[in-house]
Formats: sequence, structure tokens, C-alpha cells
Amino acid sequence: MRSLRGMRRVLLKDRCSIEAASMASASEARKILQSQESNSRSINHPMALRRRPRLKPPKPARRLPQALIIGVRKCGTRALLEMLYLHPMVQKASGEVHFFDRDENYALGLDWYRSKMPLSFKGQITIEKSPSYFVTPEVPERVRAMNASVRLLLIVREPVTRAISDYTQLRSRATPSVPAAPPASHPPPDATKPFEHLAIAADGSINADSDLAVPRVSAPMAGGVPAGEQLLVVNGDLLIEDPVPQLRRIEKFLGLEHKIGRRNFYFNETKGFYCLRNDTTDKCLRETKGRKHPRVDPAVVTKLRRFFVQHNQRFYELVGEDLGWPED
Repeated sequence: MRSLRGMRRVLLKDRCSIEAASMASASEARKILQSQESNSRSINHPMALRRRPRLKPPKPARRLPQALIIGVRKCGTRALLEMLYLHPMVQKASGEVHFFDRDENYALGLDWYRSKMPLSFKGQITIEKSPSYFVTPEVPERVRAMNASVRLLLIVREPVTRAISDYTQLRSRATPSVPAAPPASHPPPDATKPFEHLAIAADGSINADSDLAVPRVSAPMAGGVPAGEQLLVVNGDLLIEDPVPQLRRIEKFLGLEHKIGRRNFYFNETKGFYCLRNDTTDKCLRETKGRKHPRVDPAVVTKLRRFFVQHNQRFYELVGEDLGWPED
């Protein structure tokens, strides 16, 4: 009996050992299967076979301008360019390139012109300004040959105010301490004479030969481009008085988000116009801007404004907008 009990104990012990071993083996097997399934899922997943691409940082490049600022002297082309440069999506050429209006520059080709442009990222707008583009006959065709959809910002001012401002600048250059301006295609007015003597001839008529008096309403860049499509007329007088509304129109015209606001300007009492402000610095246009105008005989101002009425009307029709300039 004792030996029988001992044998039973041995058999029970062996059975437990076998079952334990069997359970251990099953557990290990499950682990192996789970590991294989996990590996199989990770290997067979379509994304597991692809390497994550390395994103290259965007590189800036020099691009031909998508917009040009045009206008005659003292209309505010420089001020407009600097104001638009406050926008993070705008890059500007640092100086007047005179590519389209000077034969010697145009002969150098588009690669040369591109080399004069700033570095910009994709999506930014490059802008160049050369006021004489507005008055040079060859310019429109040359611009179209570069980019038939280029945007034109034509900035204008009330003609008599502009003429007085132009005279003020020319008079400052006539002093010995100021370097002479580069020679123009025709001699500049003699700014040592009073404004009235340049604008009004000896017989009392308007001096049609004076650059200061005759408007450029027939300038080629203003014709053939419907306003609102590729050409936007910017009121330079309103830009000086309150820049933000004019800049909002331009942002919309260029397809830009509204980023330039009143925080970007402060009024300079000494200069009498708005200066620029961004996140890091304040900036006013150079000392040659904002000169005090000489007093002009009111009777001469009235006579000039009456002379300009018919020319202004032609200009309004040309650009499809009445700017409301004074008529007397």
C-alpha cells in the first residue's frame, strides 16, 4: 500500500511537471507568435517600406519683378516702395534700375535685369520702381515682352502741387553745395528763377515748354492698360495724408493679405509727413524728402489749376477714375 501511494505521488508529480512544462511551452509559443505577428505587421505595412523624405529648406532666388511702380517726379514713387516693403511678402529692388527706359541697359538682357533684383522666396512679390518708365515710348512693349501680366502701380499727384514740389527739389540742387543731377534727355528748368517765372510766360500765358507746368497725361504707360486689371492708380496726395487706406487697396490689387496697418506709421511733425515703423526700427525717408515748399502767388496757382482742368479730365477718362483735383 505504501509503495502504491508512493508510486501515485510520483505519477502525480510527473504529471504536474508535464502540465507545467506544457503550459510554459504554450506561453513561450504565444510570445513567439505575437512577436512574429508584430514583426509581420510592421514589415508588411506599406508605410514601413518607405523612407520618410527629408524636407529641404526653401532657397531664395532672384526673380524678375511681378509689379512695377511708375509715375513722374515727385509723385511719391520712393515713399510707396518703402511703404510696401513693410509687407513680409514684398521684396524691393534697392535702386532705380532703368532697364526698360535706357537702351544700354535693355541691351544687356533679362539675365542682367534679374541680377539687379533682390533675393526672394517663392510666393513673395518683387517690386521695382523707375519713374521714367511712365514717359518713355519704348517701355510698354518691352515690359509686355518680359511679362504680359505684370502689375503696374501708377502713383499720381495733383499737378500744381507736384510741379511746386518738383521746383523745390530742382532749386535745392541748383545750390553749389548740392551735387548736380544726372543729365536728362532735355535740360531741366532754371530753378534759380522764381516758380512763377518758370510756369508763366512773359505774355501771361502758361509756359507750355516748362517741365513744371505741362502734365504728362498722354504718357504711354497710362494707355492701353485697363485700370483695375493690371493698372492701379494710386492717389499720391492721399497716400501722404493717410497711407493705410491706399495701401489696403494695393494689397488687394497685388493679391496680398492685409498686413500693413496704422501701427506701421507715425507722424513726424518736423517733416510734416508719416514715417515708417516695423517690429525692429523706425525709418523716415531721407532728408531730401519733405522739403518746405516756397510760397507761390495764389493767382498763379489758380491760373495753373484752370489750365490743368482739360488735361485732368482726359487723364480721368484714360484711367477710368475721377481723382477730384481742384479746378481753381
